[in-house]
Amino acid sequence: MSASVPEELELLEKHEEILGRRAELLERMESRRERLIMERKQRLKESEAAGHRNATLLQDLQKIEDRLRGRQLPRPNLLALETRYWVSVEESIPAWEHFLLAKGPHPTDGPGQPPRRAKQKPSIAKDQGLPPRPKARTAR
Repeated sequence: MSASVPEELELLEKHEEILGRRAELLERMESRRERLIMERKQRLKESEAAGHRNATLLQDLQKIEDRLRGRQLPRPNLLALETRYWVSVEESIPAWEHFLLAKGPHPTDGPGQPPRRAKQKPSIAKDQGLPPRPKARTAR
């Protein structure tokens, strides 16, 4: 019988240790559960806020679309004038293109006028893609 008492004490110690670990695990599980519940509530709040924000944006877009639909088109004679302007611009592009590429005379030069010179481009060494320096101001 004396041999079984130490074994029983050892088993009781192990049992107590197991019960202690079980209690610790249960406590951690409960705290994790509470944390997950809080995170779910927070995500729900954020989701509702995003839904409200999206609904507001959709309403604003709808109002803008309605305003744009309600606008009147320009008068027909103004549309015709604008169309003729863009046709003339497109027709004059080749002449200006030659001039701007320094391959031809100025488009408005007549036969009796001396040809205009194209503006000189800045030298490549000076131009490094930087904006021009501001002019120095004198103190007043």
